[in-house]
Amino acid sequence: MRYPEFRRLVVATFLITSAMLVQEVVLGYEVYLITRDPLALGFVGLAEAVPFIALALFGGHLADRRERIGLMRASLSVILASSAVLAVLFAPAVRAHLSSAAQLGAIYGSVFLLGLARGIYSPAASSLKAFLVPRELYPNSSAWVSAFWQAGAVLGPVAAGFAYAALTLSGTLAAAVACFVLALWLQAGIARRPVTAPPASESLWTSLREGLAYVYRSKIILYAITLDMASVFFGGVVAILPVFAEDILAVGPQGLGMLRAAPSVGALLTMFVCTFHPPTAHAWRNLLWAVAGFGVATLVFAVSRSFLVSVAMLFLVGAFDSVSVIIRQTLLQALPPDHLRGRVVAVNSIFVTTSNELGAFESGLAARLLGTVPSVLFGGAMTLAIAATLWRRGRELFAVRL
Repeated sequence: MRYPEFRRLVVATFLITSAMLVQEVVLGYEVYLITRDPLALGFVGLAEAVPFIALALFGGHLADRRERIGLMRASLSVILASSAVLAVLFAPAVRAHLSSAAQLGAIYGSVFLLGLARGIYSPAASSLKAFLVPRELYPNSSAWVSAFWQAGAVLGPVAAGFAYAALTLSGTLAAAVACFVLALWLQAGIARRPVTAPPASESLWTSLREGLAYVYRSKIILYAITLDMASVFFGGVVAILPVFAEDILAVGPQGLGMLRAAPSVGALLTMFVCTFHPPTAHAWRNLLWAVAGFGVATLVFAVSRSFLVSVAMLFLVGAFDSVSVIIRQTLLQALPPDHLRGRVVAVNSIFVTTSNELGAFESGLAARLLGTVPSVLFGGAMTLAIAATLWRRGRELFAVRL
């Protein structure tokens, strides 16, 4: 935190995360109020995941070939414009003339543009971190970046629930737009970095394959991102929290905000501890314990009918997940060479998006087919099974020290 440009990056990360989650929570809640269908919530995740996955590898290629901060500003401008249009469309005077189908189309279209922009933004932002602090500070900087991200993930959902009740949907979306504007201003104070010139004969497809091949060869990176993808894909419950808030726990939008924020509160506190005691010395062991704890907390959340117990389990879900995030981010900063880092981060971003956004679609689909509670029980059990499988396959990784 002694480095001014790093401070600008993490504060911008906080603002962008807060604004995106404010939008995610209120739009998800609005979709459920319009449709009363958990599968419709799954389609929100799908609308963001498909364009992101389609573009992320190319975004990693650009991050290794173009100036990163310029890519970040351009893609954030697209996010800002899309959010501003959505805020205008849901102003009461305009919304009164829109059908339910048109409102859903506007939401899905905005989320689709967000996915496209994130496909460029995420690899550029993640690979830029390594150039803002000295190499010996990578574990510490990973913990701080993750902590600021989680702080935004705490404030965003809580603020969304109360802002929705006080300002209505359009006012809440306008507040998110203001956060994006401030983040763009902060990024303007980060200097451009020179980019390593690529081989003159290297084609786009050769470049993309090089990033994929590096991840495949690095067993600890491959297994770490596979663990994260599988656990969140099957065990994630965030997308269907509106169902729990409305139909199972009956706590309304304010309760939804608290449920949505609970994982991030757990993650934030855990990451603060990890800034002083990084979990990377026994990386593989700690990663497996964290994923197993994630699965157990998910199972207890599924059967809980107490709001306080549900919040506590989501708190633990976030705490365990944060350990996985810090280990994985340190691996991605420390191991790949500079000329490959953007593409390796892009591969990780695809795994993360598959687990989060496609996981949201899986959650909605499973809730429709199996029922809400059985689908969460299934996800928690799958998480434990995958952790046990990779424990057997990756025993040699217990010797890895970062």
